[in-house]
Amino acid sequence: MGADFDPVVHNRIAWDRLVDNDIEWSQPVDADVIERAGEGDWSVVLIGHEPTPRNWFPAKLSGVRTLCLASGGGQQGPILAAAGATVTVFDNSPKQLARDDQVASREGLELRTVLGDMRDLSAFSDEVFDLIINPVSTVFCPDLAPVWTEAFRVLRPGGLLLTGFMNPDVYLFDEASLDQQTLVVRHRLPFSSLDLSENDRMCTYGDGPIEYSHSLTEQIGGQLKAGFMLTDLVEAPHHADITAEYFPAYIATRAIKT
Repeated sequence: MGADFDPVVHNRIAWDRLVDNDIEWSQPVDADVIERAGEGDWSVVLIGHEPTPRNWFPAKLSGVRTLCLASGGGQQGPILAAAGATVTVFDNSPKQLARDDQVASREGLELRTVLGDMRDLSAFSDEVFDLIINPVSTVFCPDLAPVWTEAFRVLRPGGLLLTGFMNPDVYLFDEASLDQQTLVVRHRLPFSSLDLSENDRMCTYGDGPIEYSHSLTEQIGGQLKAGFMLTDLVEAPHHADITAEYFPAYIATRAIKT
């Protein structure tokens, strides 16, 4: 990659392409899911296919000002909106956001979409949200400190940050071998797919998004450094590869702005 390479622009284009390919995380929820959410029967995921614990959320969602951070795709945002939250979906991919707009239009939901880089929430004033939900997406972000600082700024005191992320140990292993259900240690941490040779990157990642492993210091310690207090943590296996037999590939945290 050249000196003028911008990973945010690259990942925006790459994610738009993934939406065109209708990947799992870009498939809008159906009308039945929205109907049940309106009746109080709802769940959303932060990691893999695991429902986020309901006690991580406010007891009542009605009127809860919610930011779905890097959470486009027509899934979490529309569900929470149907459950009564006042929802803004913020994402780097226009086509991911279009999926949220699609569900909102189809189901008559009030929902706002905003395009941008998750490190820069300057589109929002201080202390305007009660809840931030951030499914696994920091893996596509070059540096996390600004994400946590901005999340802290836009939350009101007592506001909640629910975030899911990758266990960095996943990136120790050769991706092609994982596809063959074999664990082969290949990489040092921290890892970025930018560190691969162009040939290896194209063989493994193709024209997909750039990924970053991010240490637990960055992912959990960064939240604490920004001022959050961690109140809970859960782990889950990867839903699609052999690492699930050996260790949890996903981590989710619940933190509060004190």
